[in-house]
Formats: sequence, structure tokens, C-alpha cells
Amino acid sequence: MPAKQFYLLGEAVSSAKNIDVDEKSGLEDLQHLIAAHFAVVEPNGIGFQAQDYELKDISEITSAETPIAITIDGHAIREPPGPKGLPIVGNFFEVYPDHLGNHQRLFEQYGPIFKTTNLGRTIYSTNDPTLATIVFAESDFFTKEINPAHPLYPLKQQAAGVFLGDTDTPEWRVAHKFLPPALGPKAVRHYAPMMQKTVEHSFEVFDALDERGEAWNVYQYMLKLGSQAVGKLTLGLDFQHFASPDSKLHEIVHLIAEVLSLNKKVSSKGDWYGRLPFGDPQRLRTVKARIEELIGESVKQAESGGVEDLPLQDAALRASNMVDYAIRATDNKGEKLPKDSLIWALLVTTGAGFTTTSSLLSWLIYGLVTYPGMQDRLLQELVDNGIDENTEITADVTDRLDFLDKYIKEMQRRHNPSFQPARTAKVDLVLPGGYKISKDSVVLPALHHIHNNPELWDNPHKFTPDRWDTEEVKNRHKAAYIPFATGQRRAKMDKAAD
Repeated sequence: MPAKQFYLLGEAVSSAKNIDVDEKSGLEDLQHLIAAHFAVVEPNGIGFQAQDYELKDISEITSAETPIAITIDGHAIREPPGPKGLPIVGNFFEVYPDHLGNHQRLFEQYGPIFKTTNLGRTIYSTNDPTLATIVFAESDFFTKEINPAHPLYPLKQQAAGVFLGDTDTPEWRVAHKFLPPALGPKAVRHYAPMMQKTVEHSFEVFDALDERGEAWNVYQYMLKLGSQAVGKLTLGLDFQHFASPDSKLHEIVHLIAEVLSLNKKVSSKGDWYGRLPFGDPQRLRTVKARIEELIGESVKQAESGGVEDLPLQDAALRASNMVDYAIRATDNKGEKLPKDSLIWALLVTTGAGFTTTSSLLSWLIYGLVTYPGMQDRLLQELVDNGIDENTEITADVTDRLDFLDKYIKEMQRRHNPSFQPARTAKVDLVLPGGYKISKDSVVLPALHHIHNNPELWDNPHKFTPDRWDTEEVKNRHKAAYIPFATGQRRAKMDKAAD
């Protein structure tokens, strides 16, 4: 078995590694062998060159007299490109304040993955679904480790497990054992009547505003509606947002919104800023502590009525809300979700639930008054299906509303409400296209830009719900539409739902 020297094209020949090549093996076997030695994520993209000639089979490789260069998808290995930036500040002003617009400009200039540095923190962004799938897979190459470069670092809380903690930790495993049953389809059906009553209760306020002939701020009222519903679902609290048209937002809603705003400010200005004992960094710590206190009070109130331990699935279908579920649910070893994990799991579920919900609801209303024909088609579908004010909204009912489904999908594609998720490289690795990423680098699949990538979507800036009936969209890359990300965390939720 001859030993040959291999190196990554684009790097020094002196970096070549001696690798034994089995002359009886096939080219695919060698690709996998080389991928293991050089941490190439996709082996089938590996090619071989010697003296600028492509080597197409094992015999040509074993007979080569010079070190053999490795290419990826025909490319040399290189660092993802990106703007040069300013001293100290880096690319801050090339990203903010127009976050979406500037990222789009950078994708158009640099391609499917680019590098930016903001006050010492480096992030790689991609609008390529193939790269996004690899990043979200949380395999031997990527994980969710929230290091200082990660956009969620100022909010990191290991006990949260779900969104704000690192993968492959005891806290993460515990959270992903207890939470999925409470969020699966059966649990959603269980809570549906409560959600419908919450929405219908808000009609009194909207009718009052209509009688006054008053215009109203869509986002503010959708924030009230989304948080009212999620507050009941997760914390068992009535925020009283629709007691009158002028009802104030509950304290916890203000605080969670402030946390998200402060996190953006703190995370975009470097590590040194986040450690300051005053200003926004200190305010962020103070607000987080107050939210923990309020949710802790909600848990104590739920526990005061007595607790009946139940298996996970039974607890999910008998609980009145997620607090009730969390204090009841017991695994097959008789263990419960630890108190610190419980509080942060509820906090994250509450915050993530109402922020994305209120944003999506606002965009859906925007679409009704902006895009021609939407109101008429949605109303006609309700009429055709016999839906009126007495209809109980269930999964069977919504499954019949084909145009509503397309309308919501298209809105989530065009105006995705989700926070941009990120993953961290576990090793030095090479992505498809030959892009080299070093260990601990943070890669951000930019969901909005994936959903609006003209290479994936025909005329992406046009709002067209009927595109979802086309073969082009039905046969799209599985990660061309990922409104709430994908990967191991999503898969665990889907498994629990089954």
C-alpha cells in the first residue's frame, strides 16, 4: 500500500500529509479517507491534481511523482471573503443600522458566504441552503456553543438548555427530554380552545376602536395579543392586555422586549463593552434578574395548589399551561426538570413565543392591506368552508384552508420573523466550495437571505402565495425554506411530536 503526499490546494505544499492509498480501493473510498484527514465536510466534492493535471482514478494518483493537491468542488481552499473594514470598529458600519439591507448587499458582492468582524467579534454569514444544512446538523463539525462571538452570548444561560445553552451538555439533554412533549401537535390541540378564547376576547377592543373610528398601531396590538396568548400558555398568567383599548403591557413583556433590545446593543459592540459594570451591560444583567424573579413567582403560585406527578406525555395533555406541565412532568426514572432549568425554559419559551408571533401577525395584517386580492381570497376560503363566529378552530379546520396555508408560508418566506440562529465550528474544517473555517468560528445561516435568494426563488421580492403550488417550489432544496431553522434541535421536537 503506497504512501502518497496530499495537501489542500491553496495551502503550502510543506503542509502535505503522508497517507496510505489502497490501490484496490475506489476513488470514493479515497475521497472519504482524505475527508477524514483534512476535515472536509462533503467528501464527494474532493478532487485531485498533480502538476496542474486532474487525477481521475486511483492508478493516476498512486503513480503521481509529486505531492497531490486536493480541490473542493474544483476550487482551491480559501478563507471566505468579506469587506476589509475599519481599524478597531471592523465592519460595524457595513452591517448596522440597516441589518438586512447591508447583509443583502454583502451577499451580492461576496457570494454565498462572507466574513464580517465587529469590534473584535468575527461572524460568517451564509445564504446557501447546502451550507445552512451542514451548519445546523450539529454533527462532528458544528454545534451550538455560545462563545463570545455568538450573537446570543450576552444572554447565555446554560440552564436554559433550549436556545440559550450549549449543545452536548447535561442541561441541554434534560431540556430536550422534558420540553418537546409540551410543544408537540397533541399538546397544541389540547391548548387550542384556550388560544381561540384569548383571540376572541381581543375582538372587544378592536370593535371598540372601530366604533371610535380610530387607527391603531398594528405591531403594538399584535404584541399585546401574542404575549397575552403566550403568557397564558407558558406562565398561566392573564396579562389583562385586552381589559380595555388602553390597557398597558404587562411588566414581563416590557422586560423581555428590553432584554432583546439590550442584547443586540451589547452583542454588537465587543467583549469589552459587555463586561462594563454600568450602562446597557449592567441594565441587561438587572433586567434578566427581574425576569427570573417574576417567572419564579409564577412557578411558586402554580406549586401552591398542589402537584400531581405524571409521565411526560400525560402531563402534556392534562396540564392547564406549561408551568403546570413543568412542575408535574416526571420521566421514567421519577426525575423532574430541575428548578433552574424550569425557570429559564419558561422564560425562553415565553420570549421566543410572543416576539416571533407578534411580528408574524403584524406582517400578516400588513399583507392584507398591501398585497392586492389577499383579503378577498382569504374571506372566500372561509365562506367556502362554512367558517363563522361559532366555528371551533381545530387542526382539522385549518388543514382545509389551503390558501391560508400558502399565505402564511409566503409571509414567513418574504418577511421571516425568526432571530438569526448560529452554530459554532468544533474543528478546523473545509466546507463545500472550498471555504475554510477555523475551530470556534461562528457561522450564521441568514434565514431572511436564504428565503429571498434569487438563485433559490423566482422573483423572490414578489409576494406570491401561489408559488407554493408550483413544481419548482415543491422540489426546492429542503433548506431553502426554514422559517424556524432545522437540524438536531428541530428533529428532536418532531420526534417528540410523533
